[in-house]
Amino acid sequence: MLIRHRDREPSIHANATVASSAMIVGDVRIEAGARILHGAVVSAEDGEVVIGEDTVVMEHALIRGRSGHPALIGAAVMIGPHTHINGSVVADEAFIATGASLFPGSRVGHGAEVRINGVVQVNTVLEPGAVVPIGWVAVGTPASILPPERHDEIWAIQRQLDFGGTVYGVGPEVSMRELMRRQSEFYGAHAGDEPVGR
Repeated sequence: MLIRHRDREPSIHANATVASSAMIVGDVRIEAGARILHGAVVSAEDGEVVIGEDTVVMEHALIRGRSGHPALIGAAVMIGPHTHINGSVVADEAFIATGASLFPGSRVGHGAEVRINGVVQVNTVLEPGAVVPIGWVAVGTPASILPPERHDEIWAIQRQLDFGGTVYGVGPEVSMRELMRRQSEFYGAHAGDEPVGR
């Protein structure tokens, strides 16, 4: 399903394929040979999304573009099922495995791998060819790649990366109630969405 959102609509190359149950929302460009499989959601909230040539987005993946943090996916990238890519730049020939999470401002280098349930935190740069092992966390620039049981070390780096400011545009003084009020208002823009095709 193709959806107009915030007065922008998707652009799908004639040689790309979007499964009938996938949702492509807003300012999204999908290049030749790309394949978007069933249940995937590609949503340009208020920032663009580009899916490069011959990239495969597997079932139930979510790719979201944000203001100041577009989701730019290169050519020949594999994006596994149930993967979450939010405002990240992924270079050509990267492998993003099942259940991986890439957060706003992150960059994944050419040929890098984020394996099953791996995480690339906000404003983190993963060098070309780097590997985030199964369930591990890449954090910082350049990225430290750490196992989840080293949470204290991960948090010591992550707290300097401005998660709240990067993801939500707020400082630590904003309460959860106020943050969610703002998020509710922001996502309320979907009330004006209009289908534009399949």
